[in-house]
Parts: sequence; structure tokens; C-alpha cells
Amino acid sequence: MNYTFYGKNDSIVYIESEDVLITDAQSALDLMMTVQYEKDCSRIILEKKAISEAFFRLSSGIAGEVLQKFINYRTKLAIVGDFSKYTSRPLHDFVYECNKGNDIFFVGNLDQALEKLVLAN
Repeated sequence: MNYTFYGKNDSIVYIESEDVLITDAQSALDLMMTVQYEKDCSRIILEKKAISEAFFRLSSGIAGEVLQKFINYRTKLAIVGDFSKYTSRPLHDFVYECNKGNDIFFVGNLDQALEKLVLAN
């Protein structure tokens, strides 16, 4: 894993990894706690490929469990990637609703992720 810091006081961490880092709620919690403890950050940017494909099948329940952990632990998350390959209407609506909030964002590139996380309350 490679960490790159952005924002005022390095408050945002961009994690680059060739491995899938989030497969379930526990792996998400482990990642959050590692980043908060080791890097003192509560705003994380991840590429879509670092998240299990099962996450993007809402019927699996993984997305809800994972994102609830991020909200409970007051950690903001931006997921960067191309989401156009997903044709599920419920997933499309889910992404749309997340992007209207202040905690979880699905964006197309790093610049958009930074913009969202800098502006998030």
C-alpha cells in the first residue's frame, strides 16, 4: 500500500493498492483504524479496484455494512473509479444518494475526490 497525503495539515490520505483492501465490514474497520492510528487521518480516498466487486452488488449487503462503519467512526470516504459499467438501477440510486451527503462519495477521478473531501463537513 502506498499513502499520499493531501489537504490542509495532510488531513486526506489517498491509498493506492493493487490488492483488494475492503471485502467486508471487518476489513473496512481494520483499514479505517489503521489509517486513523498510523496516519492520523479520517478522510480516505480509495480506488474502486481496492474494494471487492461484491460491494457493488447491493443485494450482498456489504455496501451498507461497510459504509455504516465509515459513518459510525466518522471517517469520510471517496471511492474513485468508473462506475458506468454497473447497470443496476438500485446501485445507481445508491451512488446518487451518497454523493448528495457529506460522508461517502463515488467520483470519477482524484481531483473530484479531493474536492468532495475538502468541502465535506
